[in-house]
Amino acid sequence: MLKHEADGRGDLEPGYYHLFVLPAEGGSPRQVTSGSYHHRDRPAWTPDGKGLIFSANRNEDWEYEFRNSEIYALTLEDGSVRALTDRKGPDAEPAISPDGKRIAYLGFDDRVQTYQVTRLHVMNADGSGKRVITSKLDRSVRGPVWDRDGEGIFFQYDDRGNTKLGYTTLDGEVRVLGENVGGTSLGRPYGAGSFSVSGNGRFVYTHTRPEHPADLATGRRDEPGVRLITRLNDDLLAHRRLAEVEEIWWDSAYDARRIQGWIVTPPGFDPARKYPLILEIHGGPISNYGDRFSAEIQLYAAAGYVVLYANPRGSTSYGEEFGNLLYHNYPGQDYDDLMSGVDAVIARGFVDEANLFVTGGSAGGIMTAWIVGKTSRFRAAVAAKPVINWYSKVLVADNYYGYHSYRYPGSPWENPEAYMKFSPISLVGNVSTPTLLMTGDADLRTPLSEAKQFYHALKLRRVDTALVRIPGASHNMVARPSQLITKVAHVLAWFEKYRKGS
Repeated sequence: MLKHEADGRGDLEPGYYHLFVLPAEGGSPRQVTSGSYHHRDRPAWTPDGKGLIFSANRNEDWEYEFRNSEIYALTLEDGSVRALTDRKGPDAEPAISPDGKRIAYLGFDDRVQTYQVTRLHVMNADGSGKRVITSKLDRSVRGPVWDRDGEGIFFQYDDRGNTKLGYTTLDGEVRVLGENVGGTSLGRPYGAGSFSVSGNGRFVYTHTRPEHPADLATGRRDEPGVRLITRLNDDLLAHRRLAEVEEIWWDSAYDARRIQGWIVTPPGFDPARKYPLILEIHGGPISNYGDRFSAEIQLYAAAGYVVLYANPRGSTSYGEEFGNLLYHNYPGQDYDDLMSGVDAVIARGFVDEANLFVTGGSAGGIMTAWIVGKTSRFRAAVAAKPVINWYSKVLVADNYYGYHSYRYPGSPWENPEAYMKFSPISLVGNVSTPTLLMTGDADLRTPLSEAKQFYHALKLRRVDTALVRIPGASHNMVARPSQLITKVAHVLAWFEKYRKGS
């Protein structure tokens, strides 16, 4: 099989995922799909209970056309399956209108680039009349849910680092019903969260701000505003002083493009003092940070550091053009965006320029290793679960098959110069910054062999370095509280070791 292993799961058992039905009162399950195809996505019942609508890739060359999928209709009586979509690209998350006459779904025409906006579509139940609903919204959407009268659709989307609950009419008029969705990703301030809509038009969603993880907020589509109905952590947070988070924008030194970030100041912050600074870089890079709760960021600030995190070019939630700026150019000018952000915080006057530190995980680990190969301005660095060599990464990782042309032109053996040009190992001869490498020993996405390449190169060059292997951790690295604590403790210990005046 092309995909024979998966990060967090290990080796995949042979076989295929199929759909089953069984009586609600119990009984024997009955398999209703067949064939050498996977059927992993959640199906939707037709209102009459006689069929299922689902997304899958049942094309002949599905294994190699892995980004493609279609919406299918299954008739339970005879087991017949009919494709309702047929384009090149993903079609997923079907939702059936209450009257059963229309299907909402997500997707895009695959143009082979690093990032494309996922849009909301609607078609008739027989597959006719396809049209894009959110063509005016230059943001990726997810989780479509019809309202009770079938006149519009609820959905989530990220906008400038904030996750929102949106609603659109079938004419494409979009409005925001709620902001600050998230708080279910506790480690770093990534977008996440979920929502639900009741039969009487009320909605509820997970609500977060930098000062609290997920609580529940509720509202109605036809009424303004939302209200919090839980305060799950008040018994703890009422007795803690948290770091304050401030939004900041700056111009990139590369092209004056506006870049968004957040400054986090320690509890008891005094702007007249000088503080060490940590630049914390998000993964992906097709993802985003935002004004959301983050246990890791709070712990860094509680240790006395000002923290800067940001969404450089290539991040999501700013539209397709911004998100695709790293196509065939990664790492690229996202480096300039981040260095300009560090300069913008230093200009505030409360950062000790002799005590600058940098860290990040996954794509953030890549950029950390790239940064220390480009500049010596940081006292120390921690590159967590990085890619160090794109040539080896795309032939060893569990998702090895997914990079051809989407990240760099061609395959590694067809274009080795490009793969090496963007590999941090190509800059290791410039590194003088003490750099710690950290990876879970069960990580299949950015395998331990990546971190070891940088570690061994730095050892040979006699640059201060260390390699931390987190036992049992996959690429997520902080799936358990003990793993999160281990990660943060090692980062802070490394920085304290090299902090001037510490």
